[in-house]
Amino acid sequence: MSTETINPEAKTQHVHAAAGASDSVAGMPEFSVQDGEWAAMAADLESAHNDRIAVNLGPVHPSTHGVLRVIVELEGETVKDCRLGTGYLHTGIEKSMEYRTYNQGVAYCSRMDYVAPFFSEVAWCLAVEKALGVTDQVPRRASEIRVLLMELNRIASHLVAVGTGANELGATTMLTTGFRGREEILRIFEHITGLRMNNTYMRPGGVSNDLLDDTVDMIREKLPLVKRDIGEMQDLIMANPIFIGRMKNVGWLPLSTMMALSLTGPCLRAGGLPLDMRKLQPYCGYEAYTFDVPTRDHSDCYTRTEVRFEEMYQSLRIVYQVLDRLEQSEGEPVMIADPKFTYPSKLTIGADGQGQDPEHVSHILGHSMEELIHHFKLVTEGFRIPPGQVYAQVEHAKGIQGVHLVTDGGTHPYRAHFRDPSYANLQSASMMCEGGLISDLVVSIGSIDPVFGGVDR
Repeated sequence: MSTETINPEAKTQHVHAAAGASDSVAGMPEFSVQDGEWAAMAADLESAHNDRIAVNLGPVHPSTHGVLRVIVELEGETVKDCRLGTGYLHTGIEKSMEYRTYNQGVAYCSRMDYVAPFFSEVAWCLAVEKALGVTDQVPRRASEIRVLLMELNRIASHLVAVGTGANELGATTMLTTGFRGREEILRIFEHITGLRMNNTYMRPGGVSNDLLDDTVDMIREKLPLVKRDIGEMQDLIMANPIFIGRMKNVGWLPLSTMMALSLTGPCLRAGGLPLDMRKLQPYCGYEAYTFDVPTRDHSDCYTRTEVRFEEMYQSLRIVYQVLDRLEQSEGEPVMIADPKFTYPSKLTIGADGQGQDPEHVSHILGHSMEELIHHFKLVTEGFRIPPGQVYAQVEHAKGIQGVHLVTDGGTHPYRAHFRDPSYANLQSASMMCEGGLISDLVVSIGSIDPVFGGVDR
């Protein structure tokens, strides 16, 4: 080995190996590091960026919870820069809704956040009802059914969020347990709406049809099974040292930063702010239900999971209250009694799986030609809303779901814009991940719980 002397005062540009000049690799400068020079060396490395690599995660990658492209600049395993690329699931829903009636718009809403479709459906119906000025006319039973389905959907969404997040850490049992509990809820949805997903059940003015006679009893039988799975998941991971080590102090954000980035939902409440539209701006009669808003004071991946578990228990608490109310309101209408913009929701399912209430068919076909014409135009053209604009919002499982509806007096929206919580919350991913390990990036994105049907729309 050469004994050539290296000037220790020469400015260091890159660290390669502790050797003499003859051992340097082509293109790699020589160096010498002595006591007290580490800070200067680190600063030089920071400015040189010679040992960083750019890595693409996605847009097709199991850790991104969908078609998300994550572009990271790595220095070793440390994330120095993180940028997100969305739009790979763009479906043009907002533009398509401008060419559909207000009733047809419900079908698009259920296909945005397909894991939690009822929140989007209800938000859309609330906006249409507000534009029509009939919010106070929505039947009590219809609002109770809406609350029932939203709270069950909140539980199903959180089961998916916690299960998939734990699965990314190697806890496959958590995923299967979460989907087992979700399966019970999907069977309830199928029993009420006819579909497990993409339900298209809500309607401006109410819901499409009333509950079947055995629905309340069926739900009471299913809820203990759902609660069992929630408790089993909680026992498996929340005290698990591996889970705690991978989640605590990972993806942390201060409350002021979360507010500046417009985070809502469990991510924000884990930081200590009890922002919940069900409490602050009640809708669908939420002011009549007793429940708490879980919070923590340190928003990291672990506390976000804690908040989701507590929210599931609070949703169960609300569901039991709704079931008691539904038993009292049995037989009441589930749709506004205004033939100008709603057609009756009394459906009698025949042996072939289809059918209509005989009295309703007789009312349409058996009285006058004018009534038949009105029904035909109502179904084919839709109803008209006076010109104006409204904003409605609900507390989605992932945060605040908002709808900005602009009308021009026609039978379809002039503009419909949705504030999807997954899209808004994803803005924080870069700040959560930069400075951490690439393995923590996967955990941080999972704690946001994005669904890309809603992100891209």
